[in-house]
Amino acid sequence: MSGINPFLDPARQTELYGHASRLAERSSALMRAKTSGRPVPDTIVGLVRDHHERPDRLGLVLDLGCGRGTSSLTLAEDLRPRRVVGLDASPALLEQARQRARRLPGPPVTFHQGDFHRLPVSAGSCDVVVAAFCLYHSPCPQSVVAEIGRALAPGGLAVLVTKGLDSYREMDQLAATAGLDPRAEQHESLYVSAHSGNLAELVTVSLDVLAEEHEEHTFTFDDHDHVAEYLATNPKYDLAPGLYGNAAALAATLHELLPDGPLTTSSVVTFVLAQSRGGRQ
Repeated sequence: MSGINPFLDPARQTELYGHASRLAERSSALMRAKTSGRPVPDTIVGLVRDHHERPDRLGLVLDLGCGRGTSSLTLAEDLRPRRVVGLDASPALLEQARQRARRLPGPPVTFHQGDFHRLPVSAGSCDVVVAAFCLYHSPCPQSVVAEIGRALAPGGLAVLVTKGLDSYREMDQLAATAGLDPRAEQHESLYVSAHSGNLAELVTVSLDVLAEEHEEHTFTFDDHDHVAEYLATNPKYDLAPGLYGNAAALAATLHELLPDGPLTTSSVVTFVLAQSRGGRQ
């Protein structure tokens, strides 16, 4: 694999996000493992209600890096804005988001392929812009934040979410101990571009920060089979070709190399709330 951080390597984006089922399987394994930490889409809704001056009369809500549409659909159902638009670079993820949206009633939710460095909305058109777990995919997240500032209406609210640099370090230790990737603990964090330690500073370049919250999320994977579902498509690790994307083969290898048992790991999730320069109108 390339030595470039996979989240910042354009050559690997199709591999990482060209198959929606792979991301769904990894996300499902992580969510089944969660033992503490509020669901992030629900937390975003609560923050908008607490910090927006008119959360019951929202116009356009823009969800950047929307992926399979989980946050977009929660925003639509719980906040009932006039319109929700999800933006993502992956056609495969967007198609799954559209399929999910068709099954749910509520305010209009549309999904568009695009680049979050150049938002396809007019200046001052958005009451809320959400960027959850996506800014670390940009080599220059400040430019994305500047675009968010351009898109926000007066009094509009940005909700930005990221993870800590050392997220899931126990998973790194397991991969190294098992010999799946002896250098697992030396790899650069996937979140180096925009992480819990620098997000607020990145945001202040273009926006006024209103609040910053940190919350530890804990995950306990039941056994090697459960761990393998998450590890099999994790781009951080240099797995053998026969193991990458193959959870069954990866689980069999783990069973062969290490005694089975649960694995507990954690991640700090950081929420930054911000407004365009000039504050409330």
